[in-house]
Amino acid sequence: MDSLNATRFARLTTFFSAALVFAGCTVGPNYHRPNAEVPAKWDTTPPWREGTPMDALPKGQWWTVYHDDELNALEQQALDANQTLKVSVAHLEQARATAAVQVAANFPTLGLQPSSTQPSAQRSRLSGGRPVNSSSISSKPLTQNSYAIPFAVNYEVDLFGQRRRTIESAEASYQASAADLENVRLVITAELAGDFFTLRQQDTEIGILNRTVDALTKGLQLVQSRHEGGIASGLDVAQEETFLDTARTQAILLEQQRKQSEDAIAVLIGKPAPDFHLAPKEIAAAPPDLALGLPSDLLERRPDVAEAERQMAATNAQIGVAKAAYYPSLNLFGGTGLQSSNIANLLTSPSIFWALGANLAEPIFTGGARRAQVQYARAGYDAGVANYRATVLNAFREVQDSVTGLIVLEQAQVTQQAAVDSARHTLDISVDRYKGGLVSYLDVVTAQQNLLNDEQQLATIRGQRLVTSVLLVKALGGGWDSSSLSAVAVKAKLKDIVAP
Repeated sequence: MDSLNATRFARLTTFFSAALVFAGCTVGPNYHRPNAEVPAKWDTTPPWREGTPMDALPKGQWWTVYHDDELNALEQQALDANQTLKVSVAHLEQARATAAVQVAANFPTLGLQPSSTQPSAQRSRLSGGRPVNSSSISSKPLTQNSYAIPFAVNYEVDLFGQRRRTIESAEASYQASAADLENVRLVITAELAGDFFTLRQQDTEIGILNRTVDALTKGLQLVQSRHEGGIASGLDVAQEETFLDTARTQAILLEQQRKQSEDAIAVLIGKPAPDFHLAPKEIAAAPPDLALGLPSDLLERRPDVAEAERQMAATNAQIGVAKAAYYPSLNLFGGTGLQSSNIANLLTSPSIFWALGANLAEPIFTGGARRAQVQYARAGYDAGVANYRATVLNAFREVQDSVTGLIVLEQAQVTQQAAVDSARHTLDISVDRYKGGLVSYLDVVTAQQNLLNDEQQLATIRGQRLVTSVLLVKALGGGWDSSSLSAVAVKAKLKDIVAP
């Protein structure tokens, strides 16, 4: 390399180095999570407590607190085969790939096809009649060879942080997708548990109706026998038959509702509804004891809140991307390669060629497009803040509704159990008085109807308590913790950098 070329190369190198140092500037606002109004405590009554948040829930498998092996197996099937969950997994992979594309822009591109030439091997013949510029140049036919292997390197210097803000936005979106996946997983597992306990509630109600039908059948036999002996009237027989047929009808209709719950579970675990069946089993589980934690814990425990917060961070970074458009962009480029008319000399130093350069671009007049892009980005951030705060408020509402529901249902179960006990005692007295001829059979039928209604109401309350406890677990985040999002980031690895 001669001294003039060496001097030019040194100047270009100095210029590029200065540009890289200057590239530490990043425009746009740095992200800080906005405040959201948080209540100091939950509105509860004893024996509910605030305690350590979710200390009774295993991370990732909150449903095991119900100690139901059948539910545990169904939940695992849902995690393995639910199609909605698979969609969210695919969306997470898309978000990861999008972030990886942006991270890749941190590195220069190397190619074999610069604008001037491309890898080639050529043999050509020039015409003897070609025009020449000097009489000293021969115009005889000329046959020549040309061999070239060029390389080109391009790198856009991130002068004002546009690329850094773009990467920041892409990684925040990636984390939002990870939180969305956790939220979908929580929603699906909670929906499955809710459908499962609803099914068991229906099994309990069907069991009550079947036992009622058995009892009414025996009662009808008693009344018919007394009617044949001239002791009971035909009205007594008709009343018992009517109630018996009504109870059978209710049991038949409940079977349809049960099948709908069963089919809903089939979809959640990825099985065709006609091929899926669960054996009947009455409610045996009771709602687990759950520590609520403080309301502020929800900001870290709810995946939907974390998703809204990460989306807000992504839109904040987009403001910096839009602002960077006001500043110039600098693109560095270089080219080198080998070129020779003789392939035997292609790998020698005289065959080497190179070039270095830079392009500086700055739009001067855009008709207000850049200002509009910044305004659009700011409006997107404002929408993200509002969505985040609305998500937080909804989280508080869901927890409080579930807590209140469980408190009320627990009290209602106690009083309803007393009502069932009283109704059963009333029926026993009515039957004894009827047998003694002191009352008509209408009193017995009325007592039977009251007992059935009270038992069904008790079964409904027990089922609702379980379903509401599932809703509370879901509202509290299912044991999830947003700290897991810190590991969700795209880090450039050598194998990824050198990949095409």
